[in-house]
Amino acid sequence: MPDDPDRLPLFILSPRHRDPLSFLANRLGWKPVAARSRERAESRYLGSLARTALLDLRSLDAAQSLAVVTTLADAVEASGGAMLVLLDDMAAPHVSDLISSGVTHLLDGDITENRLGVALRAADKLAERLIGSLAAARNRHAVQRSDALFWRWNGAERTLSISPALAELLQLMAPGVDYSRWTISDLVRALDRPDRAGAIAAIRQAVDELMPSAFAHSLPGQKARRLVQHLYPDSRGFSGEVEELDAQPRSNSRDRDPMTGLASRQGAMRWFDQVQAAGRRPLAILVGLGEFDRVNSAYGRLVGDAMLARVAMRLTRLVEAMGGRGALVARLTGTEFLVGLVGERDASEALLDRAGLLARQIVVEISRPFNAGDFLIRLSSRCGIAPGQDGDSAETILRRASNALADARRGGPQGGIRVRVADDSSRIVDDDRLHSDLRHALDSGQIQILFQPQYDMATDGIIGAEALARWQHPHYGEIGAGALFAIAERSDFILPLSDHIHARALTEAAAWPAELRSLRLSINVTAADISEPDFLTSFLQLVDESGFSRDRLTVELTESGLVEDLGTASLLLTQLREAGLAVAVDDFGTGYSSLAYLKSLPLDYLKIDSSIARDITGTGRDRIIVRAIIDMARSLDLGVIAEGVETEQQLALLARAGCTSYQGFLRSPPITSAALADLVKGR
Repeated sequence: MPDDPDRLPLFILSPRHRDPLSFLANRLGWKPVAARSRERAESRYLGSLARTALLDLRSLDAAQSLAVVTTLADAVEASGGAMLVLLDDMAAPHVSDLISSGVTHLLDGDITENRLGVALRAADKLAERLIGSLAAARNRHAVQRSDALFWRWNGAERTLSISPALAELLQLMAPGVDYSRWTISDLVRALDRPDRAGAIAAIRQAVDELMPSAFAHSLPGQKARRLVQHLYPDSRGFSGEVEELDAQPRSNSRDRDPMTGLASRQGAMRWFDQVQAAGRRPLAILVGLGEFDRVNSAYGRLVGDAMLARVAMRLTRLVEAMGGRGALVARLTGTEFLVGLVGERDASEALLDRAGLLARQIVVEISRPFNAGDFLIRLSSRCGIAPGQDGDSAETILRRASNALADARRGGPQGGIRVRVADDSSRIVDDDRLHSDLRHALDSGQIQILFQPQYDMATDGIIGAEALARWQHPHYGEIGAGALFAIAERSDFILPLSDHIHARALTEAAAWPAELRSLRLSINVTAADISEPDFLTSFLQLVDESGFSRDRLTVELTESGLVEDLGTASLLLTQLREAGLAVAVDDFGTGYSSLAYLKSLPLDYLKIDSSIARDITGTGRDRIIVRAIIDMARSLDLGVIAEGVETEQQLALLARAGCTSYQGFLRSPPITSAALADLVKGR
């Protein structure tokens, strides 16, 4: 069969039958990457980009077989792959040990082309499913770790940048070392000698073939700890993202949910017991998804699994954003998730208030549309809150939270969040206090404006910033824009809030120092804004009175705000452009009429929603969808801004797909004007 670049790679490890198995795999339509020795097999598997590993254990005894499987088990699991083994006898006593060590598929007897083909298809089907769920969750946790463990090689400038955390992990933090003069050779020499050959081979593949590659190695002087470095080339060089292979005993795997990578019910129980034993106060927020049966029946189990992984990701981000140090995020059952918070025993009321705020944010966040492959899906949720009491067991707290969730489900939309402090009754968590406080927040200066830098994809220079609102509540702490506008909408206060944010952002940007005078400003306009008859006149008057130049201003309208009246939106955007402003659709890809927007609206930019942008590191289908969105926009001569960029891998793939600019925590979170000026000046 001629070499076909679209064929899936298959990693083969066979001490005695490597060539015959490679021949069969090639005939079956695979691209074999084969080895005889298990030495460096881990690196070769990772570098092959295969999602299925075929291990030939025939003629090996029990100890030898287990050693071969153990060599690749962590790498296959970390990649979300499948492991098919060939055996002399599937009934052998040691087969159960092989399965416990990571084997997913077995084949014994005569290895014919037909039998091998069926077994490989079955293994690959599992790998494909895992890549859509388990691997997505694992990759999310890997991304969180690799945010601090990365390096980048700039080919044009021939400079190597290493994150401080990675330099410390590799024992490179020697006094007096000038890292600005380091090269890739220096990085390779920092590895133990046996690991250098694999690193060099992977780097050469990335450079010569412009293809992603990977290599594994031990921490210097710590052979028991293994790292994987994923290399991603782009037009300016390539980057290395690093994750640590899971070295924890497999007996602890019951503490993790295999679908999402979150803690399991058993792990959650252990967490509650540990918090109580430490003399602190735990609190449970039980989150129940609504309408999920409809998702599974309408779109299939694979899409449902992907949705659960997305919910897990959003919950994790919310907890991290609120600074939930020591908090827990777990999946208890199919559609029930748990957030565990920790407080001091003498501050129970403050902990309960914080939980109520977080629960409101959870309900809002889950109600936002989910993108799952080809589908855009909406979910609802309810929350039950139960603070721990003295002497409560983990089971008692979770039972109380479950009862509160049941009350919330019976209570309809107005009772979507319920609290049970005792076992007999629950109360509704409402927004009365927040509604009242919001009306005072505008005058007291609690609503602040931060600016998230936007970067040019070609030069990596800052070209603009998006204005984002934050509510610094004196009791609850920082409340993000999503929760802030949700509270304002429910209290019928969204127009005054929006006017206040526009005025503050324009006034502050008009006073930017000289180094920021070339930057564009993007501000968000809501559906409520554009429904006002005099919006255009009053908004342009606000811009002119602020002193900010019209030709540096971009107005971003969210997709959901355009669905109601596409004709009115089209007329408004035309008038804004004629007035000298640029216009963009924000959160593109999360609504239901994306193609209609491209066809009907006069636009300058599309802003790809962060959930869509993150998909470019997902499955091949995900990447095709993201590239199609970008290609459509570019063919219409529209700029494409990617938001929520968090890793070098995402950045490289988005650049290759044709994005023109981006923003996200990879470069900077939302910051003040003073911090933005320092960033532009290179401080």
